[in-house]
Parts: sequence; structure tokens; C-alpha cells
Amino acid sequence: MTTAPLATAPVETPGHDLLKGKKVVVTAAAGTGIGFASARRALLEGADVLVSDWHERRLLETKEKLAAEFPGQAVEALTCDVSSTEQVDALIAGAAERLGRIDVLVNNAGLGGETPLVDMTDEEWDRVLDITLNGTFRATRAALRYFKEAPHNGVLVNNASVLGWRAQHSQAHYAAAKAGVMALTRCSAIEAAEYGVRINAVAPSIARHAFLAKVTSEELLDKLASDEAFGRAAEVWEIAATIAMLASDYTTYLTGEVVSISSQRA
Repeated sequence: MTTAPLATAPVETPGHDLLKGKKVVVTAAAGTGIGFASARRALLEGADVLVSDWHERRLLETKEKLAAEFPGQAVEALTCDVSSTEQVDALIAGAAERLGRIDVLVNNAGLGGETPLVDMTDEEWDRVLDITLNGTFRATRAALRYFKEAPHNGVLVNNASVLGWRAQHSQAHYAAAKAGVMALTRCSAIEAAEYGVRINAVAPSIARHAFLAKVTSEELLDKLASDEAFGRAAEVWEIAATIAMLASDYTTYLTGEVVSISSQRA
């Protein structure tokens, strides 16, 4: 059997100073997922970073890990539950104080799960929508209030999902939330332009990591990966590299867009 040429994940590309001198905030950055990879990529690209998460212990472990790898750059941390307006507002204010300013916000916080609609409770639906969509709204609102008064431009990058477009069994709540993130991205980008802010989103198909494996069956992950044209899932750094590109000065005329990170077969 011949292996497809793109079935093997490439080695992570080195940094190219795409975000040199920038101050970057990443939500839901603790652990092994896209948030952590995005924070690490921002550092790899020369930025100073503030990571945030609701889980204090994992967040501090993340900060220590990143600080050890990038000793010459600032790595800060603030706990934040994106379901709380007060905590989100405090995150943006605290990040500006700790870093001196904010140039980039990566809205990564999200919550999924597998539940058929007929078995889904109101509470389960509300929880996924509140973290994934409302959390992105709260952080976007707080960031735009900051940038409205700031003497410099800024960038927001939201983490959506191809499930905002595709249908998948037992994912109605998550898909609805991610479709909402896409619409929020487009509409907020129009308003943000007057503040010198660009807002875009990424829509990954599947990127395998330890946290995803905890909430999704191995059989489903294998099927989703095999359905992709490359025959594999994305590496988290591949998602993070695209986020870094959207946050950089290589995309200064791009706003209100949702960039699919998918091989487009499934």
C-alpha cells in the first residue's frame, strides 16, 4: 500500500519573527490543545504572551513550561472563566497592565461534547453555547472597548470549526455555537474597522490532542481523520501557525474572514 505524500505530518516550521514585539493574549491556553499551541507559536514568532484559562493549576504549569522554553520573553498568566463578564473584563484590563499593551487576542475558549439532540438537556445546550459563543462575544466586546481607546491597532483571531458549515451527528450544540462564532467574526469585523482592529477566524476540521481524546471516542477520531483528503488529522501547531499568520502583518487587508484549516474532503 502506497502512503499518500501528505499523510505524514511535517516537522514544525521554525519561527520567522512574524509577531516580533507584539503582545499576545490567548484564552483557554492550558493543556495540550490549540490554545497552548497558539501561545507557544506566538512566542516562537517573537511575541510576549499572556495565557489564560479557568483551571489555575494547569494554567500555572503552562506558564512555567512556556517560560522555561522561551526565557528571553515575557510569559504571564491570568485565570479567567469566559462565562463571567467580570472575569473577562478583568482579563483584558489585567493583560494590558501585565504586558504593557495588547496587540493580539486569540479567542480560543470553547466547549464541545457528543450528545444526540433528543437526549440533550437545556443545561448542556446552554453550557456549550455560553462558553463557546458567548465567551467569544464577551472577550471580543472587552477587547474592542480596549482598542477603542488605545493609540494603536489590534488583531483578534477567533477559533471556530468546520462544524459551523458541516453536519455531524450529536454535535448540534457545538456546531450551532461555532456557526455563531463565524457570524460574530463577520459582523464584529465591520464594527472593529473604525478602531483599527482586524477580526478573522480559523475553522479547523480535526486536530488531535490529549484533551480532545478525553471527550471524543477514539473510533470517531480515527474516522474523522481518515475522511480527510490527507488521511490524517492536523497537528495542533499547524492550526497555531495559521493563527499566527492571521495575527501578523502578512494579512493587513484581511478582516471578517473565516479561514478553513481542512483538506476539504469530509
